[in-house]
Amino acid sequence: MSGGRKPRDPALLDALDAFDKAPYAGETWRVVRDGRDPLQGTASGGRWDPTLFDVLYTSLDPDGAVAEIHFHLTRQPVFPSKIKYGLHRIGVRTRKTLIFSDLQALTHLGVDPSRYRELLYESTQAIGDAAYFLGFDSIIAPNARWPCNNLMLFTDQIEPTNLEVLDSSEVNWAAWRKKGAQAPPP
Repeated sequence: MSGGRKPRDPALLDALDAFDKAPYAGETWRVVRDGRDPLQGTASGGRWDPTLFDVLYTSLDPDGAVAEIHFHLTRQPVFPSKIKYGLHRIGVRTRKTLIFSDLQALTHLGVDPSRYRELLYESTQAIGDAAYFLGFDSIIAPNARWPCNNLMLFTDQIEPTNLEVLDSSEVNWAAWRKKGAQAPPP
């Protein structure tokens, strides 16, 4: 066991290996702080990465991308009002995407849909690690904060030419909060 990695569950590997490795081509959105490269992934220990490889977290809906970052910023003692954030529309092409169309698709893999919005990442990180190991280059799965899907890209398994920032705009948090307050739950 190198790097603190737990042994992979053979049943999980078998379950994921049964999924099709589907290509995806389209647009996705990402919010990052001004000055940060929107195409740079990180091993942040997020929902789908156990800090062992870089993941580029994006959403298939611009509001989904904003909702994810808004959630994490509101967990801070004071919302960072002086730091500017950009919403980036990214063109992407994958070759081997693991697709979970809804939360029910994750239940037999150990994910409790009633607790998906919580910061309980053990099951999803194990799925992400197994998917990475099996050669998937990305995962499409439900967004925990907005009624849409997210696209998580394993950056070292995606050709850099298959990612392109198409356009960018500044996030207006005040305007988005009004919109977000009226959104249906995911």
